[in-house]
Amino acid sequence: MGEKVLMKGNEAIAEAAIKAGCRHYFGYPITPQTEVAAYMSKRMPKIGGVFLQAESEIAAINMVIGVAATGKRVMTSSSSPGISLKQEGISYLAGCDLPALVVNVERGGPGLGGIQPSQSDYWQATKAGGHGDYHNIVLAPASVQEMAALTIKGFELADKYGMVAMILADGTMGQMMEPVEIDDIEIKTVDKPWALTGTGMKREHNIVNSLYLKPDLLEIKNFERYEKYAVVERDEAMYEEYLMDDAEICIVAFGITSRVAKNAINEARAKGIKVGMIRPITLWPFPKKAFEARVDQCKAFISVEMNMGQMIDDVKLATSCKKPVYLCNRVGGMIPSPEEVLAKILEVGGAK
Repeated sequence: MGEKVLMKGNEAIAEAAIKAGCRHYFGYPITPQTEVAAYMSKRMPKIGGVFLQAESEIAAINMVIGVAATGKRVMTSSSSPGISLKQEGISYLAGCDLPALVVNVERGGPGLGGIQPSQSDYWQATKAGGHGDYHNIVLAPASVQEMAALTIKGFELADKYGMVAMILADGTMGQMMEPVEIDDIEIKTVDKPWALTGTGMKREHNIVNSLYLKPDLLEIKNFERYEKYAVVERDEAMYEEYLMDDAEICIVAFGITSRVAKNAINEARAKGIKVGMIRPITLWPFPKKAFEARVDQCKAFISVEMNMGQMIDDVKLATSCKKPVYLCNRVGGMIPSPEEVLAKILEVGGAK
């Protein structure tokens, strides 16, 4: 084991990206992710990398497209309003089948909202967000260690499938400090024969393009892309189960709310209530098989979220609507307390 270092979640993302071989970062400051850019501004020049604070979020994502086309690992980060501005560029990345890592450290909204933590960009992340038919791989860390590990995993999955991978973390995850170990995380790379690296007059030209003026060709390309997405859904879904072996009530939570939920589950268990948790780590692909395996066992599901219930439909689909799904939520930058989650468990469990 390597040495653990006390780091903010935002700093862990930046250091892990460097560890993964990212030498190009383009961004624009916005709370609560500014530490990612600040860290990169200090580290990149020292390792021969490029840090560039673009004139806007739109410029930053288009710079990402350029570097991604060369086959280099590249990253941008922002918080909710800034990610909205990047959506057109993310769609272009998807249309070109280019790999890149996009980090969203969420804040409350809509609009400028506030600077406190939120999970209200779930729909935007998991349902694409930009124009056209496409998916992003969406990873939801629940610790600073996972902020690092899933950053590296994100680069690997992006390269493997030619897709955008997104780290979806709320502001609490970005700002909290925990011991983290990065040096022992294994790094995997893939060959990129499609990259725009110059031919040296020794091979055919590579072309990176998202424009198809013939509709039949664009249709074929979209069908091919969804065949790839089906493989991602089959092979890459990740989740954690907590006390699910005998659970009659299943909490569903990700990110910081999953940590709150664990405390509530422990308190409910002490009262004799059989409750557990499925924590999606990939929000897309959503871990449907985990729910299929538990739906007959459980009498109800409780989705704990920092939004107005954006994950509930995915839980309902994953369970084929066989059991009721309840919501326990706070919004606007508020975090559910263990007491609030416990009260919902007691309510659903029929306790008096």
